[in-house]
Amino acid sequence: MPAVLFISVLLIAACGLIYELIAGTLASYLLGDSVFQFSTVIGSYLFAMGLGSGLSRCFQRGLVARFVSIELMVGLAGGFSSSILFLAFAYTPGFRLILYLMVILIGVLVGLEIPLLMRILKGRFLFRDLVAHVLTFDYLGALGASLLFPILLVPKLGLVRSALLFGVINAAVALWSTFLFRDQLGSPHALRAMCGAVLVTLCLGMLGAERITAAADTNLYADEVIFSRQTRYQRIVLTKWKDDLRLFLSSHLQFSSRDEYRYHEALVHPGLAAVPAARRVLVLGGGDGLALREILKYANVERVTLVDLDPEMTRLFSENPFLVQLNGGSLRSSRVQVINADAFPWLESSRDMFDFITVDFPDPTSYSLGKLYTTAFYRLLARHLSAQGMAVVQSTSPLFARQSYWCIVETLKQSGLRTYPYHVYVPSFGEWGFVLAGQRPYEPPSQLPEGLRFLSAQNLGSLFEFPKDMLPVPAEPNRLNNQVLVRYYEQDWSDIAR
Repeated sequence: MPAVLFISVLLIAACGLIYELIAGTLASYLLGDSVFQFSTVIGSYLFAMGLGSGLSRCFQRGLVARFVSIELMVGLAGGFSSSILFLAFAYTPGFRLILYLMVILIGVLVGLEIPLLMRILKGRFLFRDLVAHVLTFDYLGALGASLLFPILLVPKLGLVRSALLFGVINAAVALWSTFLFRDQLGSPHALRAMCGAVLVTLCLGMLGAERITAAADTNLYADEVIFSRQTRYQRIVLTKWKDDLRLFLSSHLQFSSRDEYRYHEALVHPGLAAVPAARRVLVLGGGDGLALREILKYANVERVTLVDLDPEMTRLFSENPFLVQLNGGSLRSSRVQVINADAFPWLESSRDMFDFITVDFPDPTSYSLGKLYTTAFYRLLARHLSAQGMAVVQSTSPLFARQSYWCIVETLKQSGLRTYPYHVYVPSFGEWGFVLAGQRPYEPPSQLPEGLRFLSAQNLGSLFEFPKDMLPVPAEPNRLNNQVLVRYYEQDWSDIAR
């Protein structure tokens, strides 16, 4: 009996933490700025748990029945939390309000659980043993949940099914509590019927999880969603309308197949064509293989190393027939080595040198991405450049995120690199910016590979000319300890939204 009781504590602790992690993850995916979202979600959740613990004093009688009812409410609220938040983001303008109301509701209910359970058990154990055992299993449950969430739950089940699964666990704890504490219940039949109803509801939710996410996706994206997958690192969505295929990562557009050639030709050729006889190339990010497609147009390039964090991205773009056609099968090339790793530690451990480096990360919407735009990262990058080598960094829009763009330029300068900013118009994005960087002077190449659709030696020089509304503005360099770029980026794009 004691073992079963303390396993209950472990499970309800795991459930409580999972709901908190899901809320924080969803908020960071959908709203960006992961540090702010996780900080406010965790703070609100802990406050609500404290409130729930205080409210537990109001329950004087029928503690077991109260505990079972609360477990069922936690199971329903927590189990459907992810579904509700996805649908709220897609269909209502009040996502933030609903997010924090859900966090506070679940936090209050979770805060009630342990105090009530301790009061139910107080006659069975010495107080000191009761506190020690309950807290031990509570912390063990939290540890288990924190490990399962990123390693197994998110990549295998996704956020919607993960929440529903742990809702089922809460309801199961409620059901077996009616048997464990039947001596403290008058007639448990009504409670058991309620447990059964909640379990059936949550199981039906599990079966309909795909429909829930599909309904949210349908309203979030203007075009037909042909693929969606929640990975350990991001949510990948592909949409299609006629011949236009679009990739979204965590709700942010990455490319449109109608005009991505403009972006990728501008990303690769101004720099690579200016490096004589480049043999070894590094691509950081770019798991879609589109930058690779451009790089492989150079016969002198012998080896390309692509480092992308998410194996689901590189797998998708090397196996899906539509995507393989789009990237020309670049990820399958014998000249390409694909490594799934975080670029920062990979650069720290690698000793390889490269003649050209393409840095094609998503925009710095969060601190986890912002670290890849810091002086520390660029100094590390410079150590892998050959003497005549060049690097290019995708650098967001110099028109819509002007201060962010020039912050990246300044950060590269502060890293000891010469910088050569340029921009290109991509219809799906508007004006988009890049920065070439290296240790040597740069001269635009007089010859480019054949078969390009947009870029030519004649129009290349114009990319380095900036009109008045995109000229440099004052900006601090982005450093690991302050990540000013993330704040610039949020401010720039919020100004546009107004």
